[in-house]
Amino acid sequence: MKERLIYEFTMNDIEGKPVHFDTYKGRVLFIVNVASKCGFTSQYKGLQELYEKYREHGFLILGFPANNFLHQEPGTDSDIKQFCSLHYHVSFPLFSKISVKGGDISHVYKFLTERETNPSFFGTIKWNFTKFLLDREGNVVDRFAPITKPNSKKVTRRIEEILGLGPRKE
Repeated sequence: MKERLIYEFTMNDIEGKPVHFDTYKGRVLFIVNVASKCGFTSQYKGLQELYEKYREHGFLILGFPANNFLHQEPGTDSDIKQFCSLHYHVSFPLFSKISVKGGDISHVYKFLTERETNPSFFGTIKWNFTKFLLDREGNVVDRFAPITKPNSKKVTRRIEEILGLGPRKE
């Protein structure tokens, strides 16, 4: 069976334009399911700070709005874009609202959560702001729970390690 890579996917951005993930080859990706009316929504601030701190090193955050948990992302793509811009000055790529679990799960999240395609960090998305870190080859190298803040030492150390900016763990 052919191995699937994240770069095979195409998703619509927040404005409805198709984005081919092969344009992300060679970058370290941080993929996050986001929501505007969640207890963790303030993590947008930390995500934006991370993006600004590391983007010059080939780091990119991809935000995927999802309404899977208690209707915490009820808005349209336009509403979401406006909210993120106005309240958190988000400049990292946001995508059209998707589903991150269940029968209508998007193909990107199916890739991220299935044992076959992500044997080390598979599992159902349990809440908004679950974070996946992918290396420059598109391999999932870490997963962080919603409660883990994007700018926590645990996350920044791991990002710096994958970017080649910090000391490697022995």
